[in-house]
Amino acid sequence: MSKDNENIPLPLLTSEVPGPSPGVQPFKTDQLVACESCLRSNPPTRVNCLYCGTNLPIHDGIADFQKPALRPLESWEQGYNTILRPTPATDALNLSEQAIAEAADILKLESSVMSRIVSSRQSVPLARTATRDEASLVQRRLKGVGIETDIVADVNLATDGAGPLRVRAIEIADEGLKVYERSDTQPVELLWSEIILMVVGRLIVQRVESREEASRKENRILDASEFFSDETVFDFYTKAGKAFRIMAKSFDFSCLGKEKGLLAEQNMATLLALFRQRGSDATWDDAFNSVRKELELVWPSERRAESAGWRRDRPGKITKGSVTEVNNELQFQKYSRLRQHLTSPAQRTTNEES
Repeated sequence: MSKDNENIPLPLLTSEVPGPSPGVQPFKTDQLVACESCLRSNPPTRVNCLYCGTNLPIHDGIADFQKPALRPLESWEQGYNTILRPTPATDALNLSEQAIAEAADILKLESSVMSRIVSSRQSVPLARTATRDEASLVQRRLKGVGIETDIVADVNLATDGAGPLRVRAIEIADEGLKVYERSDTQPVELLWSEIILMVVGRLIVQRVESREEASRKENRILDASEFFSDETVFDFYTKAGKAFRIMAKSFDFSCLGKEKGLLAEQNMATLLALFRQRGSDATWDDAFNSVRKELELVWPSERRAESAGWRRDRPGKITKGSVTEVNNELQFQKYSRLRQHLTSPAQRTTNEES
């Protein structure tokens, strides 16, 4: 042997194959899951095929191994939402640090975030999955650490339809009210006793407009403007399942009479107090603003980016504009519909059967 080879480690001169890492236990053959589409075997920890992406069959023998994928869904996809069911047992004060850590691991969250969610004591979404089976897996794994949940499908939140009837004006009486969508339409007459749920929130829109100079090396931002709007939104629901929405900036507050002020937000506060007093039998929910951080984890605000076009400022200099807008209207829509779904037992039963 030449001197150049004298110091080569022995394993590199042999065909020895290293064994499995210490502590890593390979799955048994009968634990592997065969994909019904491509027929390849997958580890029992997966809910979809490693090779073709098809959902894998679920049976009791692998239930303890499986972990939810929790991939982000596209805006057009219809999914299933795992909703926290607040109970004394799921309060952060009654859950051990280990239970919160395990729940955070299942949901791919930080333990501090999971603790904040259960401390809110609100029915907020914990996960949004592509299939009912994966939602059931999340529910089962969370129940194993002491957290109770409900599963609500996106179709039951009715966010892809026309939405609530937009109210422009109302007439108020002791027994009820008349709701106008437009001044030239017939009003919808309601009794105060028909209203079962009132949901209050804020619609926030952030819009950034920028202009940058395009060059071969890099783009340089020339100027940017940021616009911000914030208004109160109020949804109310009837026993018949009808939904109505009042927005502060597009409502005629003449119904307030002498109590009408100069500012829309001030008038909105007066109107909400009137609704809460007259519809005292209805459920009142104003928690949206306090749980927005939790909602952003599963139902993020919509973000839309578009080009504002190109412009030639001077010979050899071209600028392009862009507009980015973030708004939480769909987020509030889902929250409001979720509250309706959880408030009306008849509505909830019908949705679950469908």
